[in-house]
Amino acid sequence: MATPISSILIIGGSGFLGCHLVDHFYRLTPRPDIHICDIRPPPALSPNFYSFNPNAISFHRGDITDPDSLREIFRETKPDVIIHSASPVHGMGKDIYFKVNVDGTQTIVDVALEQEFWSTIKAIVYTSSASVIYNGADLKNADETFPIPEVAMDAYNETKVLGEQIVLDANGKGAGLKTCTLRPSGLFGPGDRQLVPGMLAVLKTNGTIFQLGDNLNLFDFTYIGNVAHAHVLAAQKLLDSGVTDVAGESFFITNDAPVYFFTMPRTIWAHKGYVPKFIISMPRSVGMRLAYLSELYSKLRGKEALFTRFRVAFTCANRYFNITKAVKRLGYAPIVGLEEGIRRTLDWIDEEEAAKNEAAKKEQ
Repeated sequence: MATPISSILIIGGSGFLGCHLVDHFYRLTPRPDIHICDIRPPPALSPNFYSFNPNAISFHRGDITDPDSLREIFRETKPDVIIHSASPVHGMGKDIYFKVNVDGTQTIVDVALEQEFWSTIKAIVYTSSASVIYNGADLKNADETFPIPEVAMDAYNETKVLGEQIVLDANGKGAGLKTCTLRPSGLFGPGDRQLVPGMLAVLKTNGTIFQLGDNLNLFDFTYIGNVAHAHVLAAQKLLDSGVTDVAGESFFITNDAPVYFFTMPRTIWAHKGYVPKFIISMPRSVGMRLAYLSELYSKLRGKEALFTRFRVAFTCANRYFNITKAVKRLGYAPIVGLEEGIRRTLDWIDEEEAAKNEAAKKEQ
């Protein structure tokens, strides 16, 4: 029997995905009490892309590696569902990945399983990544039966694998805690501070004429609102006593519309008026050698490499996923198509730029 969510705690709720999670849980009827746990409050959000009233959301500053901090928040919020979407972005150091994705996840699970919270916390949904099964080779129509590689491509994915295992291992423990993990691919949309800004940064270096690989590889980009929608469905299914095939499981989440990899950045660039007259293609093998040197140089400097073999392989590989399991068990289907998602993202980019220009005028 389906039980409405009474209180939801979104860990990482001030981030890119987190804000969209808040927005989608806010739309539920009946609306649950919505709480954010993060190290910083939510940013100022555009009413053009978010529907919720910030005054109706409770913010709780907390450290997910600190059990006492979490206990205090769990006592105050009394969540029946926890969404754990907190994670550092790519390009940060290994230590921070392990602190948040492994130590933080373990602490969340350990505290949630303390007997004090058995009567309140019923479910945990963990935001994993489609990259947990990626080893540099092509992934064509890959589903959840594909194995996790013994050696991860980089520290980020290594810790995402470990975080996912911690959450899935907790399923059924305590008073019958239910858990599942979602594996989205290539997130983009309003509020993005990584993928789209990275594509726009290429314009500043005149890099639009360069291409890694032959661009015949298909890739799954996923609109952020669809990923948030999938989290809502997962939370609802875990609380439904009549559903037995979601707890303890992982699910790939995409737009189910793979495109050639460079379609996305070139669409973004074209919107800004940059259409390259010619393309210089760098073979994958050359890119991998240069990336190895970049990693070696960064290691000697004690820093995280930005141009890595993972990024080269990621850019050049076929990497699209089969979402049949999510469709059948979660009832998932993309609610925003790829073209519409790109349009909304471009509208957001324009709005951000206009706001910056207006702010600059006021400072003059």
